[in-house]
Amino acid sequence: MFKLLSRALSGCGVVVLTACTATAPHPLPDDSLYQALGGQAGIDRVVEGLLYRIADDERIVHHFADTDILRLQEKLQEQLCVEAGGPCEYTGDSMAEVHAGFAITESDFNALVEDLIAAMTAEGVPVPAQNRLLQRLAPMRSDIIYR
Repeated sequence: MFKLLSRALSGCGVVVLTACTATAPHPLPDDSLYQALGGQAGIDRVVEGLLYRIADDERIVHHFADTDILRLQEKLQEQLCVEAGGPCEYTGDSMAEVHAGFAITESDFNALVEDLIAAMTAEGVPVPAQNRLLQRLAPMRSDIIYR
């Protein structure tokens, strides 16, 4: 492949070389976290486990009383897939819109994170992968608490 690329580029002049590199395909996104989570099947299992944990978590279950759980499951799967670098598109509302009016506290937020960690651990997701995912999700915190 390198020889083919080298031959193709060696025939380009300076001006044409710029055009050749400008139209080159973009590198694929890093999906190593997606793979470490077990791909889509692994993400689906983590989300399912998370939802069961939320249902049993007296600290936060009340926040989900009027939630369409199937829609929540679908949007969480999409979101985790996107954040992990997978081949997905998030089609839900922004975190600020979704959490508006819920007055979610830091304690509520931390409880959900604990449940997510427990779900990932139960699925055998390595701790470094868990930390990478949590790091990618962390910027959403300000759009979730005290809304």
